[in-house]
Amino acid sequence: MTDLVDTRRQIAMLQARESGLLAEAVDVVVARERDRLERDLQVSHKLPLREISAELGAAIRLSDRSVQSRMGTASLLVAQFPATYAALCRGEIDLAHAHAIVDAGAFIADAEKRAQYEARALSAAMSETPYRLGEIAKILAARIDPDAAKENIERSKDERSVRYFDLPHGRGQVVYEGPAVLARAIYDRLTSMAHQLTKDADRNNPDGADTDGIDTDTGDGVGPDEDGLFTLITGPDRDVDDDVAADPRTMDQKRADVFADILLTGAPTAHGDALAGIAAKVQITVPALTLLGHSDQPPILAGHGPIDLDTARRLAADAPGWDRVLTDPTSGEPVAVDRYRPTAALRRFLDVRDEHCRFPGCTRPPWHCDDDHTIDAALGGPTSDDNLAGFCRPHHIVKHHTLWRVKQLGHGKLRWTSPTGRTYIDTPVGSVTFVPEPAPF
Repeated sequence: MTDLVDTRRQIAMLQARESGLLAEAVDVVVARERDRLERDLQVSHKLPLREISAELGAAIRLSDRSVQSRMGTASLLVAQFPATYAALCRGEIDLAHAHAIVDAGAFIADAEKRAQYEARALSAAMSETPYRLGEIAKILAARIDPDAAKENIERSKDERSVRYFDLPHGRGQVVYEGPAVLARAIYDRLTSMAHQLTKDADRNNPDGADTDGIDTDTGDGVGPDEDGLFTLITGPDRDVDDDVAADPRTMDQKRADVFADILLTGAPTAHGDALAGIAAKVQITVPALTLLGHSDQPPILAGHGPIDLDTARRLAADAPGWDRVLTDPTSGEPVAVDRYRPTAALRRFLDVRDEHCRFPGCTRPPWHCDDDHTIDAALGGPTSDDNLAGFCRPHHIVKHHTLWRVKQLGHGKLRWTSPTGRTYIDTPVGSVTFVPEPAPF
């Protein structure tokens, strides 16, 4: 384990060196462009960039466009995010963490605000995976510079599109690119429909095999990691919570079949009437002062980051109910969740606090997680927020059937201890991304 950690640190230091060299290449491009302007040469101003990126690409066996993209990111990292670059040089973070910080904060033009954002994001990078850091960094950037974030969101909405790509072996790919709240809602509704297919199939096949989704004896299955790729755990190639006894299709196949049905027929006609009533679920947090017009803090889409206020207001107006979340004014920690109509208040509080499975690095939404007593209820553990946390089914099994151990530290923080004795602190996203704001009056 120590050798692996040391190797990753050395790789990060080499990545920093490569970024520095690519940034130096950008400086050479700028110098040559300035020289051409001074000499009034009638040639394209892009020629120095093309010339240098072509040479670098040939040397490292990459296309010149790929080299140009890497040069741009490296230049931003070195010139505008010096603390992040320094941390990468020391091997404290890797290139994926650095890119997450740069990508989320690149729109912040004010140097003082950018430095404030960078310090907060770097602190989070010390304990988060690159994927989860990316979500946290987007929220931090939007809360530290809400005006710039609003412009960035509006610009992103204008770039919505649907594209088609030919793929090998008789396959094709349709890509929807648009507002994150719509994209997440589409995916969530397809997933809910795919799960309904499994339930329908199970009812029609009551004598089938165990449909827990994971073999409870072995934990067999595969699941998506933070980059969206599928990581083999053990056993057959299937989704972690697929129910495969009555329906042999994977979750991806079911989602794809429902997707094609809806677009081509207007309804999921091939899969039964029960699917038509399933609605998408997304979680939006809107600061009360923002709704009242006294703050520029943006609404937050759980699992993504900032969205525009108009979309959040429309969703709130059409929602059958909404939660009021009271947070600590000094830390951002949720302290209470209520609703005018009585509901499962504790469940809603945990959804707001956790936002995803609380195993380090996992991003499965809370409504696809199990509520787990840290101290077993059978052993006297209370059913309260300081003894509950949401875990996806695979990590729930890991907690109960392996040597991994978890302890509540208070205020929603969890300390995980691995089988080798290493400890990992998992902090609720709301506390990590909280940025104090001066009183509006």
